Amino acid sequence: MVLLHGIGDSARTWDLVRPALARWHDILAPTLPGHLGGPPLPPGADADAMAGWVEGAMDAAGMATAHLVGNSMGGYLALLLAERGRAESVVALAPAGGWAAGDPAAQEVLRLTERIRSGARGAAAQAEAIAATPDGRRRATSMIVSDGADLPADLVAHMIRATAGADGFEALTASARRRGWPLDGARVRDPVRVLWGTADRLMPWPEAAGALRRALPRAEWIPLDGVGHHPQLEVPLETAELILGLSAPARDARRTPPAAPA
Repeated sequence: MVLLHGIGDSARTWDLVRPALARWHDILAPTLPGHLGGPPLPPGADADAMAGWVEGAMDAAGMATAHLVGNSMGGYLALLLAERGRAESVVALAPAGGWAAGDPAAQEVLRLTERIRSGARGAAAQAEAIAATPDGRRRATSMIVSDGADLPADLVAHMIRATAGADGFEALTASARRRGWPLDGARVRDPVRVLWGTADRLMPWPEAAGALRRALPRAEWIPLDGVGHHPQLEVPLETAELILGLSAPARDARRTPPAAPA
């Protein structure tokens, strides 16, 4: 299984769901180029180039195909990889994309994403102090979860630093504005499951999903009541169960997925 994070995020976004998924799957969870802890973003790289980099990482890991899971931009990358025949299944969590160049909905998402980036850069030097209190964690994560007060302090501090340290952020957002993030849904084979929080402030449900719903008419769409943009952080048990419900039967239809740890 390949886990793909969103723009300005890191592989640690999967910390709370990864133990449950690892009981069923060998996990590849890279930090993408241009993100804190990942390789540099090559000049001129766009989402297609990022998908190509993930293909290279899959090849190096001996994964011709894999169950692909992605959040936000990572969900879009998972769908691009499915276009290329690299997916056994896709679970996309509030995926970005499906956008033509200049799409007004995309411009608003990118504007909000840039606001998150700006706030993180201003807060990075105080990341530990901000994350040390429930109110600090709540404020720091208000655009991605409905209430982050109970998230682990070290994870929230890391997320602030990761967003601030994503050196490829501006190049990727500029590319998205110029070229859009299109998707040829006809080339994306089933099964595809999309999870989307009804309290998503960054990409509001269902309006922000319109382009992808048109591109993926056969996908299974599951709204998550009261959940924000990062279900893997906010409702990790439910998210892991929904991922395994699509991917685990393909591994061994005779077995029932083990219960994810509380």
